[in-house]
Amino acid sequence: MKLYTYWRSTAAYRVRIALNLKGINADLESVHLVKDGGQQHSPAYVEMNPAHLVPTLVLYDGTVLTQSLAIIDYLEALQPDPALLPPDPVERAHVLAAAHVVAMDIHPVNNLRVVAHLGDTFGAGPKDKKAWMCHWMDRGFAALEQMVRKDTRFSFGDKPTLADICLVAQYYNARRWGVDLTPYPRLTEIEETCLALPAFADARPEAQPDAE
Repeated sequence: MKLYTYWRSTAAYRVRIALNLKGINADLESVHLVKDGGQQHSPAYVEMNPAHLVPTLVLYDGTVLTQSLAIIDYLEALQPDPALLPPDPVERAHVLAAAHVVAMDIHPVNNLRVVAHLGDTFGAGPKDKKAWMCHWMDRGFAALEQMVRKDTRFSFGDKPTLADICLVAQYYNARRWGVDLTPYPRLTEIEETCLALPAFADARPEAQPDAE
């Protein structure tokens, strides 16, 4: 099994955490999103992933999976224990809603290609791009701070779920861009609890072999 990844990609970060939590080994293949005009645009890579994005997971039989949440869903089905989604339908919906705030509300508008388009098409400078990214992270984190439970170790219980995976990966990006996280004490507490686990700590961007 091979994971095409990039150390700073929050989407790839999610999959690395999930693999670690599941105890599933995957060889890591770096796809540099900036060097050489972006290696994700190379013909060989686009043949695997037409969206020009990371991560991509290639299974032992050559089957190719893309999109981080779809890959994690596959891992959940492949190895249900430890579960990343609770069995109760209502609790499952709560976890998915929190995960989707990150993966569908925050991350898509903060993607590298979106920020590049802001500059190329609308003339946004570095300060404008930073303000854009911080704005959408603040909007999402404000919602998440109210959505997660206050009486548990992790976002929705005493074991990490998909919501925690998405939160920790996005928090890395928030710190990178200088988001003021003081209004989100519960989210910060959850991040600290998660990063104390080797599965999360070993997946951190700075711990990756292609980290710069």
